[in-house]
Formats: sequence, structure tokens, C-alpha cells
Amino acid sequence: MKVSVWDTYVQREDGEIMHFDILVPNLVTNEETIFNYGRTYLKSKPFKTGKLTSSECKFCHMEQATETIINAIKNKGFYIIEMEHCN
Repeated sequence: MKVSVWDTYVQREDGEIMHFDILVPNLVTNEETIFNYGRTYLKSKPFKTGKLTSSECKFCHMEQATETIINAIKNKGFYIIEMEHCN
């Protein structure tokens, strides 16, 4: 499965900047859908964050998904790769 990688930076309430990638099937192109996946992920965090819009989230590239990513996408519709300050 080919996936689109959306590079995302969102400010936390403590001032740190979260950096994570939102991975979706390459056929998912509606930005609002992708941002909503990111918002769903942010709601799972125990801290508050700033907004997630096109200013914070941009298409980066496409890549081939691993089996783990494919399974997560089948279950939730998206996959998150946490990079910095996500916990």
C-alpha cells in the first residue's frame, strides 16, 4: 500500500512543539479528513495542544507502508509516527 506522509507540527500548552507524521492511503486527498485524523490523535494526549490546520500540517512525500502501518490504517484509517515532544 502506498501512503501519503503529512509532516505536522503542533504547539503544546507547555510551549513545546510536537512533531509527528500522519500517514494515510495515497488515495485519501481531502485535507480536512487528514487534519481530522490528526485532531483525533491529539485528543488522545493527556495535555492540551494548539490548533491543527494547513499551517501546521503539510504533505511531505509518499512511501510504501509496512505491514504494521497497513494494519493500523485498516483499523483506524490512519497511522501516526511520533517524532518529537509527543509524550
